Amino acid sequence: MVGARFAKLLFSPLFLLGTTAFGQISQRTEIGGGLGFFNYTGDITRTYDLTTAKPAATLFYRTNISRVISFRTSLTGGQLSGSDRHDPIDAFAVQRNASFDLFLLELSGCFEYHFLDWRDDKRRLRFTPYLFGGVALFGFSGIPQNKTAEYSTVQLGIPFGGGMKYVLNPRYYISFEIGIRKTFFDYLDNISDGNPSFKTYQYGNPNDYDNYFFTGITLTYTFYDIPCATNPYR
Repeated sequence: MVGARFAKLLFSPLFLLGTTAFGQISQRTEIGGGLGFFNYTGDITRTYDLTTAKPAATLFYRTNISRVISFRTSLTGGQLSGSDRHDPIDAFAVQRNASFDLFLLELSGCFEYHFLDWRDDKRRLRFTPYLFGGVALFGFSGIPQNKTAEYSTVQLGIPFGGGMKYVLNPRYYISFEIGIRKTFFDYLDNISDGNPSFKTYQYGNPNDYDNYFFTGITLTYTFYDIPCATNPYR
């Protein structure tokens, strides 16, 4: 009996330390990827149109700053296209008969804000809506031979949007996300300013920048960080 009590007295602090360390485990970093599609809006397609969607994919690394705020670095790429032959917006578009098809690659950094404390193991809540916003650098290839202006194929964009996350288990969760990339560029579709006196019809609205969207589903894997024990008597 004495030996059992002594063993219990000896190992109790170790048990409490282990329990405390386990309780301090934090979900610090995550990696993941997903599939989805790109959409474009500009002089050819004025509104978000699922019928013009092209395949895209993304890879990302995320750091959880707090229970509700994260920072995500992403690499996203895919096809982007549009054509006046697909549901032309007016008679002018029929005469213009313009189209484009390019490959776009984007590197972005975004902050995410989660509305619910979905990581609390003591609650049954396993989902949260979220918003994100940041900055992106994108480049593209597939410029047509009849290039209508001189421009750089690397441009700046502002990604923002939202989605929903759902926990599958302590290591994995899935997300559905839709976001727009606001650009300061008007030649994704190779159409912008032009001289109406020349009846080539290869021009559009120079005051309306082109934008693109990414819509997709992602899978995330979480790494757990266990902090080192500290000496309470220091």
